[in-house]
Amino acid sequence: MTARVVELYTYPVKGCAGIAVTSGFLTPAGLDHDRAFMVVNERGVFRSQRRDPLLATIRPQVVDDGRELVLHAPGTDAVRVAVDLDGPRGPVEMFGVPYHAIDQGDAVAGWLGRVLGEPSRLVRVPPEHDRLTDGETPGRAGFADSGALLVTSRASGAELDRRIGERGGDAVAMERFRPNVVVDGWTEPHVEDRVREMSVGGAELAFAKLAIRCAVTLVDQRTGARVGPEPLRTLADYRRVATKGVAFGTKFSVVRTGWLAVGDELVVRRWAGESVSA
Repeated sequence: MTARVVELYTYPVKGCAGIAVTSGFLTPAGLDHDRAFMVVNERGVFRSQRRDPLLATIRPQVVDDGRELVLHAPGTDAVRVAVDLDGPRGPVEMFGVPYHAIDQGDAVAGWLGRVLGEPSRLVRVPPEHDRLTDGETPGRAGFADSGALLVTSRASGAELDRRIGERGGDAVAMERFRPNVVVDGWTEPHVEDRVREMSVGGAELAFAKLAIRCAVTLVDQRTGARVGPEPLRTLADYRRVATKGVAFGTKFSVVRTGWLAVGDELVVRRWAGESVSA
């Protein structure tokens, strides 16, 4: 059976809800607008669902090709942001690493503070942002944790749900893993781990690293409530990576930009263990 893209998501604001799309342009830093924005505290340190799970309830809407951003949240009016790409660059911090970002103003900062219950500000990567990411194939990213594109498969999700079910637990929605690309057609779970080079749509991708999962997977992405211990408990039984944690999904770097869409076929050019063609 041919492997195809069956779901496609972008996350304009790091930690906030994703947007399901039918197509998107894959830039060197991932899907257009993906993790271009980030919520920070009063010291400029990024906010994450690890500590602020209510971020999941904030739904971004990209308007006018990124010139405006609208944020929605339950129980309050939406806020509209005229995106500033020219303002002063200020220091921010993510995982202890310093970056520069453009603050998006007091109106959205006040709105975020009311929704999250703590002083917060919205920042955007500047146009000159050129962050390098590590892995087997280094790449670029905006404010994504560690890579441009996260790929998961329905077969991997089905295997996880089967194992959780054996324990008497409920299936875990794929959205808990916050993928960019969900693939169907691979009959075995975790085939994505073995892909080293592939093309999809007009783009080409190369393996960077396995995606090591954290407490964000314990957050219900619809309500912002922590509902653990699954899936981490079950993943720990069969998906441990020595010294790192548990893995689900795979990070890929973009080696050729291009459009991709739901329905596109994934063509694997090289598998793990195969030599690079001359």
